[in-house]
Formats: sequence, C-alpha cells, structure tokens
Amino acid sequence: MPIYEYQCRKCGKQFEAFQGITEPDLKTCKFCKGKVHKMMSLSSFSLKGTGWYATDYKGKKPQTVNPKSTETATAESSSASSDASATVKGVSED
Repeated sequence: MPIYEYQCRKCGKQFEAFQGITEPDLKTCKFCKGKVHKMMSLSSFSLKGTGWYATDYKGKKPQTVNPKSTETATAESSSASSDASATVKGVSED
C-alpha cells in the first residue's frame, strides 16, 4: 500500500497515511480536524543495472570522426560511383 503525505492548513502539521490507490484522499487533519492537502513527496524509486541513463549514457561523449579519413572515404566513393556510371552507360574511360 502506498504512503501518502498530508499537511494541515490549520495547524501546519505534516503526517503520513497508508492508503490504497483507489481510496479517496483524506479531508481532515488527524490532530486538529482542520482541512488538509496532499503533498508531493520524493520517490525512493531507483533504476539500477544496465540499460538506464545513469549506467549507460551518462558521461559518455560521442565518438569524433577523423576529418582526413572522411575526406579519403568520400573521394574513393565518388570515383567508384563515376566508374560504375560509366560502365552502366557502356562507355569505357580507357
């Protein structure tokens, strides 16, 4: 069962209540019978193991590409594509 936190608007006291998810919110303070409002509380939920941001992606820098290797690869692919287009047309560069 979840634990919900409430704060009284009249006396200012905070308290916790074990309530089912389908149960209605509390309306009155258990100390002074004043009106209460539900508080947002911190979660103790934590994702551990592989596959989560903190273990797999946090702090990793993207790999940098060497500009010289990119230029060489681009030049090779463009010459290969011009050879292929010349062969398709039936024209030989010899």
